[in-house]
Amino acid sequence: MSAVEPVRVKPRRVRLVCWVSAAALLVLFGAMAVSLSGSTGNGYGTFQRGDGVALAGLGVLFSLGVLAFTRPRVEADGRGVRVRNLIGWSEVPWEVVRGVRFDRGAPWASLELHDDELLPVLALQAVDKDHAVDGVRALRRLHRAHASVVAGGA
Repeated sequence: MSAVEPVRVKPRRVRLVCWVSAAALLVLFGAMAVSLSGSTGNGYGTFQRGDGVALAGLGVLFSLGVLAFTRPRVEADGRGVRVRNLIGWSEVPWEVVRGVRFDRGAPWASLELHDDELLPVLALQAVDKDHAVDGVRALRRLHRAHASVVAGGA
């Protein structure tokens, strides 16, 4: 199993879109916060410095929310697969994995487990095309290598 290299994959296109979007949100909300002054309209209220700070704070929160979509990644080695999707990690030993699926038309790959459960792998997204296909092939090589070691030892 030492002939097969460990796999570490992160999505590419989604990460780029998220970073650009987060920067755009920061600039937009920052510009609105700076330009927020004067009367609130027909009423007697006026915008205060705290309103601008709150608006800038919302921009930071929205940007962080967008950056949460950069979290997905998959790491695999001879022992198993570790998948991080939007929330939390899942660690699965190869003994539990039946196969690595990337069905035609599917937005991302998934691990098919022996209990008929599917574990989505958001790090391998269809929009990344060849990068995702290479990642799926690498996971399949590791899975086959583990299966051959188990079959040879049995």
